[in-house]
Amino acid sequence: MTNGFEIASNSAPAGFNARRDLPAGFFDSYLALHRAFAPRQRSIAAARREALAAAHRGQLPTHLPPSAAVSSAWRIELPEWCRDQRNQMTGPADDGELVVKMLNSGAPGVMIDLEDSMANEWSVLMRGHRNAVDALHGELSYHDAKRGGAVRIKPSRTVTWVRVRGLHLEQLGVVPDEPTSASLFDVALLVHNLDPERLRHPIAIYIPKTESAAEATWWRDVFRAVAEAKGLPADHIKCMALVESHPMAYQMEEFVFELRDHILGLNLGRWDYMASLIHFNLSNPDWVLPDRNTIPHDVAFFQRLRELLPEVCHKRGLLAIGGMTALFPSRTDPELNQRALEVLEKDKRNEATALMDGAWTGHPDQNAVAVAQFPEPNQGFRRPEGIDRYPDLRPAPLGVGRHTEAGSRAAARVTIQYRAGVLAGRGASLIEGYMEDLATDRIYRLMLAQRVLHRDRVRVLDDQGAPVPHTPEYLTTLYDRELAALLERCDDAAQRELLRVARQHSEAMIVSGRHDPI
Repeated sequence: MTNGFEIASNSAPAGFNARRDLPAGFFDSYLALHRAFAPRQRSIAAARREALAAAHRGQLPTHLPPSAAVSSAWRIELPEWCRDQRNQMTGPADDGELVVKMLNSGAPGVMIDLEDSMANEWSVLMRGHRNAVDALHGELSYHDAKRGGAVRIKPSRTVTWVRVRGLHLEQLGVVPDEPTSASLFDVALLVHNLDPERLRHPIAIYIPKTESAAEATWWRDVFRAVAEAKGLPADHIKCMALVESHPMAYQMEEFVFELRDHILGLNLGRWDYMASLIHFNLSNPDWVLPDRNTIPHDVAFFQRLRELLPEVCHKRGLLAIGGMTALFPSRTDPELNQRALEVLEKDKRNEATALMDGAWTGHPDQNAVAVAQFPEPNQGFRRPEGIDRYPDLRPAPLGVGRHTEAGSRAAARVTIQYRAGVLAGRGASLIEGYMEDLATDRIYRLMLAQRVLHRDRVRVLDDQGAPVPHTPEYLTTLYDRELAALLERCDDAAQRELLRVARQHSEAMIVSGRHDPI
């Protein structure tokens, strides 16, 4: 196996000239934003690295000292246009057909994604930006061969959000000879290309991958600067933010305080959150993850945050949005379809009981079931009774699920298939009935890293109940075996080569400790 690999950063192609190749007038205004905000983004990235290193030294995230953010009596006024977000349909921006189908699904909200469900490549990114702008202007369509014509976006009250890339990513090839912030580039380009007069509601951004309350000031200042450059009021851009890192779970109220002129809700991005939990607790054998699909949806490390998030949001007048159910319905497999919708109903009912106002789904057939689980238009800012405002958000998953070799095989198999999809330009892939994106890839790679690191403390059992020590040599054998099984079922030469390269990348990322969301 070759360890000498590198996952390429997103870069504009050779010969690219930003003044010539980006929209007229964009680059000169962008340079001023870049000079103001790229250094701050690099400082944030450095602070994140130090926080993770501190956790691995034993200084784990915890609640912040009391401040005005928590003790003062402030609230936002939720606008009428986004009071109902009982379901936010989400999908990759580069898939124009899916974007149209999501917007025509009847979902109260749609999140068009430029981040994890898209491959982070220039051509994919540019297609995603074009689709997002056309969708927001109501102009996006696709050709339907069965109907023999174009399918367009139907007029509706659906709230349309755009998730931009996170502060952990940089964009190359736009500013000569230096990287710029991918978050800044996405927000600035999107707003530059939009005509606010053609929008049904203010520009609405989804913020991913936040790791501290201090980062809220970066987003606040960017929203204001970009809006003012467009001639819009400083508070025009609205947002929701994902809680999908372990440190952020302890700083939610402080984060929304800094963004109170812009923010309308928080979303529990639970799969990324699980990956972050593992990453910050990597040195603790009590945190060796059971097989993913044996972890109950109400496991304590999820449920405590699932209950705290509505308390923080509803205290301050914000919406609390739940997560994605990964098992997808199928129009060709009735048994799988029924099981997927039953899992969805149970999952969303649990989130509604925890006082979430809505949730995410990724398939139009899930919308009706999801919406039906939540009160209309929202929970009325009800707050949980008797909640501990400062709970332990790190209860280890002891006695939960199973640690099996079959789970390790599934992890290797899925990471190979997911990474092959990325190499082919896809950020999300339907694998074994589940819609998998970067979060699943991280969870499975971290799970295997744990099982290798703590092989002398945690037993992983084979089908006969015998322990299987997860040595580095076993990891290589595991990946070789799962690759061979995938190749046996694949006749396409190009796809076979993608699987081989993906297998190398996946193991190498585990061995070299590349656990960041890339």
